[in-house]
Amino acid sequence: MTYQDNVQAVRQRIQTVQQESALASEDVRLICVSKYHSVEETMSLYQVGLRDYAENYVDGLLEKKAAMPDDCVWHLIGPLQSRKVKDVINEVDYFHALDRLKIAKEIQKRADHVVKCFVQVNVSGEESKSGMAPEELEAFIEDLAKFDKVEVVGLMTMAPHDASDEAIHSYFGRLRELGQSIQAKKLAYAPCQELSMGMSSDYPLAIAEGATCVRIGSALYQE
Repeated sequence: MTYQDNVQAVRQRIQTVQQESALASEDVRLICVSKYHSVEETMSLYQVGLRDYAENYVDGLLEKKAAMPDDCVWHLIGPLQSRKVKDVINEVDYFHALDRLKIAKEIQKRADHVVKCFVQVNVSGEESKSGMAPEELEAFIEDLAKFDKVEVVGLMTMAPHDASDEAIHSYFGRLRELGQSIQAKKLAYAPCQELSMGMSSDYPLAIAEGATCVRIGSALYQE
């Protein structure tokens, strides 16, 4: 398999699910998770058309961004420590793991522009997962009104690796419902029209439940 084959296979799978599922979004952003992979490997994916890249760690994102072309779109998808906000917040296009007011306050202090953020929700309740409990989401969103550098473009979640397809559908469906409840409030600072969910192992299920961003690593880099 070449990198081009991998990208075509993932895009084809996305298109198939879009055609088969009534809940699927017409526009799905394919985000390449480039952690654990070299700049050279990642450039190979750039050369076959990918422009969205995600890193879990600040240092990895800064290293890749410095080496990659300027038209790349950068997503930080891992938890962010408050002391690291100043290093990265003006280097990212999207932050997918906002789940604490402390981080929102630091973004407000350090950002030189409005930062597009996803609020991370721990829909499955796994103790090992970051993110807030679903029942905490509404109050958290309301608290963000005071930060004009934070725009909540959507919600993010991860499904357990060992869950059944039925359970994964329910987790992703729950995030969609939570997003719709925030959308209905018509908050200017929290349009919440995006859903960041789905990885290499479960992205077709995520798209079937309305994902607008999928975060794919191994399926794009496999040889």
